[in-house]
Amino acid sequence: MPSLFQHIFPGLHKRPVSIRRSVFRLSMPVLLSSLFQRLVGIADIFMTGGLGAPAIAATGLGQLLIFTTMTIFWGLSTGTTVVIAHLSGAGRLDEARRAACTAATACLTLTAVCTVGGTIWGAGVARLIGASAEVQALARDYIQLVFLWMVWTTGVNILSAIMHGNGQTRIPMQGILLVNILHILIAWLLIYGKFGLPALGVKGAAIAINLSECIGFCYLLYQAFKHRYITCNLPDIRLFKKIWRVGWPVALERVAHQSGQLVYSSFIIAYGTTAYAAHQIGLAIESLSFMPGAGMGIAAATLMGQSLGAKKYRRAQAGHGEAMRLALAVMGGMALLFLALPQHLVAIFTNDPDVIRQGAVFLRIVAFAQLPLAASFVYAGSLRGAGDTFYVFIVTMLTMWGVRVLSAWIAASWLHLSLYWVWGVFLVDWYVRGTAFAWRYHKRDLHGITV
Repeated sequence: MPSLFQHIFPGLHKRPVSIRRSVFRLSMPVLLSSLFQRLVGIADIFMTGGLGAPAIAATGLGQLLIFTTMTIFWGLSTGTTVVIAHLSGAGRLDEARRAACTAATACLTLTAVCTVGGTIWGAGVARLIGASAEVQALARDYIQLVFLWMVWTTGVNILSAIMHGNGQTRIPMQGILLVNILHILIAWLLIYGKFGLPALGVKGAAIAINLSECIGFCYLLYQAFKHRYITCNLPDIRLFKKIWRVGWPVALERVAHQSGQLVYSSFIIAYGTTAYAAHQIGLAIESLSFMPGAGMGIAAATLMGQSLGAKKYRRAQAGHGEAMRLALAVMGGMALLFLALPQHLVAIFTNDPDVIRQGAVFLRIVAFAQLPLAASFVYAGSLRGAGDTFYVFIVTMLTMWGVRVLSAWIAASWLHLSLYWVWGVFLVDWYVRGTAFAWRYHKRDLHGITV
């Protein structure tokens, strides 16, 4: 008789080697790509750490606004990956290439709109959430420069999504690795003014992002045309509707999540610049832990889409099980690391004793969120691969706003509890979210699903 654990997470027992290899082949490059992509932001937090808590807070605010703006592009990218995965899985490669060109055209149009809006109004967000005058001044330069050239960021994102849908995850990993190497080198030169260059501080970090992602975009565009993942043709409205039908709930999901993060951040920053700096460093470190889960989630979505496109339903379920097992194992290990060495991890980013002390508490709290995070990523990825993106959006919106933001408001503004209580509410968010995704996945009938 199967155990309760096997009932909740079926497929975690031994699977055929071919399934395991497919999960590794897809997830490991995606994992590394996600890690390297996140390292761009982590490197900025790390290198501006030597400039003091206001610089850390300003960089973190700038990154949060960029992430919030990228929500619509993540929706477009998810829709692109799922539709191309279904088309390539069914052997309809010409259609997959047309879908890629249609997605790239839509991405360019949306980027133009966001560039204008972000450059003009983006800097005002720091004032709206209550940042100090010094943090506002530092954030302004960072936000305006990154928005002005965000076409490179969105371009890297959509080209990676196109390749992921085709089952090609190695080339996007190479592109992101190139971006990281260049970014770290250029940022170090410009932030601190090495070899006679001016010391630009936070502004130098933004310039480094623009230059490195421009080169990464050019590399991925060359590879996309070389391997015929994309062809030049007029946008196909029918394919765009398919992409957006899958992608718009993801966009709304990310809007709900990131806008909730902005409001949640306003509660954190009310405890002071030091508290918010600790929060940003903690998030930077924690992001290293959820990259494996995110990678497995993308692998699960790709395998699910390709398997359903080819009507291989047992393979779809087996791929989900393998992704789940690997995500739980890796993120469980990271939880133990956060519990054992929190002060040492925070001290890598800053020597401010108050920031280290508060950041260590943050890491101990997030250690208990690692397993529900892992399950949430994989379940959500499999649901997206099956085209069930609207349910993922509804759950994300309700848990972010109905659990995290509401609970944080009660703790901070009504009960006037300590910062640690405000941090702790997101544990409830992730446990509820993971449970809701698991319930939906096990209720779905994969047979007959089309995108």
